[in-house]
Amino acid sequence: MRNTAAMRVRLRKPLERVIKSGHPWIYRDALVSYQAPFGRVVDVLDRSGRFLCRGLSESGPIGVRVFTTVEEQLDSALFVKRINKAFGLRKRIIPEATTAYRLLHGEGDGLPGITCDRYQRWAVLKLDGEAIEPWKDQLLQWIRQPLAEVGIDSLLVREKHRENKTVTLAWGAAPPEPLVVEERGVRLAVSLREGQKTGLFLDHRESRHLVRQISGELRVLNLYGYTGAFSVYAGLGGASEVTTVDVAAPAIELARQTWALNGLEPVRHHAIAADVPEYLTDISSKNDRFGLVIADPPSFAPREAARTQALRSYFALHKGALQITEPDGFYLSASCSSHIDRTAFEQTLQDGARAARRDLQVLGRWEAPPDHPQLLAFPEGNYLKITLTRVK
Repeated sequence: MRNTAAMRVRLRKPLERVIKSGHPWIYRDALVSYQAPFGRVVDVLDRSGRFLCRGLSESGPIGVRVFTTVEEQLDSALFVKRINKAFGLRKRIIPEATTAYRLLHGEGDGLPGITCDRYQRWAVLKLDGEAIEPWKDQLLQWIRQPLAEVGIDSLLVREKHRENKTVTLAWGAAPPEPLVVEERGVRLAVSLREGQKTGLFLDHRESRHLVRQISGELRVLNLYGYTGAFSVYAGLGGASEVTTVDVAAPAIELARQTWALNGLEPVRHHAIAADVPEYLTDISSKNDRFGLVIADPPSFAPREAARTQALRSYFALHKGALQITEPDGFYLSASCSSHIDRTAFEQTLQDGARAARRDLQVLGRWEAPPDHPQLLAFPEGNYLKITLTRVK
């Protein structure tokens, strides 16, 4: 058992109330200097020397990932209880005819650094940060039975060591390539080994559902389209034609396969492997227009140092996308950059609209769906921002 006697560290900044309210990170500069291997159990004491919380030591700017604010053991009982609690929540909130969704959402489910997604009878476990790494073997033991109880008999583990990403089969059968899953009855092709995230962008399930509702008879452009999930929903919603653009040729091939899987006419779909900024420049020069433009780019700000450039990139994307949106058309824009809050993101949207000489009518704002729960005390976990506008 990894949970040996906890190392004690002391808080040096007045953050007691924030931590007791449920914030799961304590930054290193908020603690009295200490040295500990990542993954070590740590008791954080308040400035008066009293117990405040227990967690795991982390590397980098985050000093401790908090698991509990009571003096309880970080052991199999705690992990299995939280895993089962998270799985039980999903039974209540996942739509019918859906076989791909998030089972564990890290801090949001009281399991910092642990993400697990379901794809039919396969699951993909993704470990974030280094604090949970030494616990991996035990975690695989603790999660196996809960997975079996919900009908999952195969597990892949996705890890990142600096710039190297690995996907290994922990147990069960290797998934087919591609694997076909369902989302509200829509069939989606996914590569669990080569795909981004754990395979699909599961956090856009509700966005895709809305796109299906509003796409009737519109020309739709799906930028950074990845495997074409938005495109298929638009096609099923009655779009007159759909164009999917992504720089990755393998993703574009999956987009073609996904379109065909749903019985949609090939002539209505144009799958293009191209760089999005270059594509927007070309389309604008041709005076081409679309009734719905979807822009869900990869994170422009993976770290705080990239924030300024990210804001410029969002502005340029919005300007280019709005210039090719028809009057009274729709623009669905999204940011998955945790270092860009909604206020800053929508300022780039407003600035882009002004530069494109367009006015925007906001129809809706939303975030990740319920299988990606957020802690109210943890605004950093609110990474996804989505805004739907009508362009005037």
